[in-house]
Amino acid sequence: MSGTDTPDIRLFAGYDPNGFFCELTNRRDDQDASIELLKQRLSGMTPTLLQERSDSAEVELYNLGITFTVYTERTAIDRILPFDLIPRIITKSEWKFLEAGIIQRVRALNHFLWDIYHDQNILKEGIIPAALILENPGYRPEMVGFDPPGRVYIHVCGTDIIRDPSGRFIVLEDNARTPSGVSYVIENRHMMRRCMPDLLANLDLRPVDEYGSRLRQTLCDVAPEGIENPQVVLLSPGTYNSAYFEHVFLAREMGVPLVEGRDLVVREDNCVYMKTIAGLKRVHSIYRRIDDAFLDPEAFNPESMLGVPGLMRAYKAGTVTLANAIGTGVADDKAVYIYVPQMIEYYLGEKPLLDNVQTHLCGKPEGLQYTLDNLEKLVVKPVGESGGYGMIIGPHATPEECAEFREKLQADPANYISQPVISLSASPTLCDGKIEARHVDLRPFTLSGAQTWVLPGALSRVALRKGSLVVNSSQGGGSKDTWVLAS
Repeated sequence: MSGTDTPDIRLFAGYDPNGFFCELTNRRDDQDASIELLKQRLSGMTPTLLQERSDSAEVELYNLGITFTVYTERTAIDRILPFDLIPRIITKSEWKFLEAGIIQRVRALNHFLWDIYHDQNILKEGIIPAALILENPGYRPEMVGFDPPGRVYIHVCGTDIIRDPSGRFIVLEDNARTPSGVSYVIENRHMMRRCMPDLLANLDLRPVDEYGSRLRQTLCDVAPEGIENPQVVLLSPGTYNSAYFEHVFLAREMGVPLVEGRDLVVREDNCVYMKTIAGLKRVHSIYRRIDDAFLDPEAFNPESMLGVPGLMRAYKAGTVTLANAIGTGVADDKAVYIYVPQMIEYYLGEKPLLDNVQTHLCGKPEGLQYTLDNLEKLVVKPVGESGGYGMIIGPHATPEECAEFREKLQADPANYISQPVISLSASPTLCDGKIEARHVDLRPFTLSGAQTWVLPGALSRVALRKGSLVVNSSQGGGSKDTWVLAS
């Protein structure tokens, strides 16, 4: 302890979660002794000591190149994702419930994707409006009638979950295209071991280090049949992509080549080959981190310089597997999200374990009118955007911003959904040398191949701006290590 610190300015002196559910101080149904031990250990620290360790972590993050890119800031390509050293804890029973609810949701989404690209029964029976799917930008007619291995479309899913003031977990959205952030889950744990070993000592936590091997196994599971040792690669758009650090990290964790479109070629046999110094080598499974539109200039955007000409041809010929499958974007559309509870009941015959946030479709007259009448009270988001872009949080917006947004809404109502402002749970966070409550969300990652597995840890994103509900890294958010208790 620094000589200038006294017990009355220890870490939690004056900490106030401001009425929000606190991930550390609120009691749980299965309150664990580990939580009490963690609180004791944290209480024995001082803001000065924690700040010193936080500064060391920031230097190490920079030296390790653990960064992301903010596209709107052209002069600052690489930025460190701010990391808070006070972990977020999930108890064993909470995780068991979350795990079951997430697996249920991902299973239903995979059934849904198979259906809309085959018999379309859910559309014919009117459970989901056909136009919402068939006219959706994420729907790919090229996938109609195609059978992906194991009927799996979403091999990697990131499910965004929040906790309301009562402590109830609610799904905010599904990320079924190219979800990012899992590298921070693993690196955050490594950073905690280096910077805060005294907090981790003798605590029984679920490990997160096996994700890379699990991901590789998933990609091998769905490779074309009859291949004894499938060649897996990770396809990246390149160094200027916001998640390039993650692409490098995951390729290393899996022990597979990291490639760009120029490194792959499709030959006359409709097979994909990787260029190597020893010549061309066959590729069987591709974890692609490029959006559909840029994946194959022959099939989609002819001006794309990122993809592989003929890749769609090879995919449909069954000589290579793509993860995630082409056409999954329709499943993480924010308007389609509204119908996931109905998908669960329709395909699985089960009641949803995890609730959705109440959502209004602005493409419907009643939804648009409700949103216009209550704009100052709602969160309004474009259906196809991610990263917190293009949205408005009514209570935090100025009258001028609301007026401008009304015009956007009325000009293109089908592009928006609205939701009530949910009071996200909070977590103690180091801010300018003192501990304050900041809002957090949770993104668990699920792998689906021969089996479905949820990484027993998650990306806990934290809104570092006081009062902000926007946790996205592109909007100034940071992250915390997520501890899932094993016992």
